[in-house]
Formats: sequence, C-alpha cells, structure tokens
Amino acid sequence: MKNKLLLSLSAFAIAMFVLSGCAKVPQVEIDNANAAIQAAQAAGADIYVPEAFAALNDSMNATTASIEAKKSKLFKSYKKEKAQLVSIVALGNDVKLKTEARIQELKTEIQNTLTEVTNLIAQNKELIAQAPRGKEGTTALMAIKADIATIETSVGEIQAAVGTESFIATLDKAKAVKEQATSINTELTTVIEKYKSRGRK
Repeated sequence: MKNKLLLSLSAFAIAMFVLSGCAKVPQVEIDNANAAIQAAQAAGADIYVPEAFAALNDSMNATTASIEAKKSKLFKSYKKEKAQLVSIVALGNDVKLKTEARIQELKTEIQNTLTEVTNLIAQNKELIAQAPRGKEGTTALMAIKADIATIETSVGEIQAAVGTESFIATLDKAKAVKEQATSINTELTTVIEKYKSRGRK
C-alpha cells in the first residue's frame, strides 16, 4: 500500500514536472495583443494620443520581456503573462476609442475655427466699407482686400484638406488663418474708431 502511494505521488510529481516544463508560450494571446496595438496605431493613436499609445507599448514590451525570460526556465508558467496580454487587448481597444474621440474633437474644433474665420471675413468686408478713404487709405484698403481674398482661399484649401493629413496640422492651419483674420479686424476697427473720434472734435 505504501509503495503504491509512493508510486502514485511519484507519477503525479513527474506529470507536474512535465506539464510545468512543457508550458507553451501563449502565442494566441500574444497575437491578439499585437493585433490590438496595430489597430490602435492604424486609428492614429501614435499621433493623437501618444502618451496612451506609449503606455500600451510599454505594457506589451514588459510582458514580452517576461515571457522571454521564462522560456529558458525548467519550471515555467505563463499564467500571469496570459492575464497581462488579455489586459493589453482591452487597453488597446480603449486607446483606439480614445483616438477616435480625440479625432472627433479636432474635427469639431477645425470646423468651429473655420466658422469663426468666415464670420471675421464678413465683418472685415463690412469694416472696409466704413473705413476712411483718401490716397493712403485707399492703398491700404486694397492691400487688406487682397489679404482677405487670400484668407478666403486658405479657408477653402483647409476645408479640402480635412482628412487628407493630420487633423492636428489642419487645425494649426485653421488657427493661423484665424489669427490673420483677427489681425485685420483689429486693424480696421482701430482705424475706424480713430477716424470717428477725429470727426467728433
């Protein structure tokens, strides 16, 4: 009886040894995690949510390093790494959603900025009609009209560029055009106010 028990325990120990020693690398989980990271990158995560994407890659690198370190061990288990890889898949999906949300925010900001520019262009055209003429004034107004025409062209180009380049780059262009339109608005308003104040004296 005692011998049978010892044989059973020995057989169990050998079985555990074989199972532990032959634990397979969790390739399916690795592939799933890599696919989630690639999907996030394809959505633009490295551009629009770089910090979150870097954290995602850091998690994958750490898990991959842990798996590599265990490959040479006699007794190994990838249970912890499997759980980490499942978490990386979930994190990758979350990063992708954050990327899509950020892109939508940028699209909205671009459109709002272009709407503001369009309104400023309309205001500037009205202010030109109120601006004082005279030799120098007429020359200055002609230059301003040319600047407004350039801004209108830029607005059209920016609208056409939406989605063909980084939304961040498109927004930067929209903001730059808004600054130009705002500068013209301020200049015209100041000139008109000075002209009116002189007329009251």
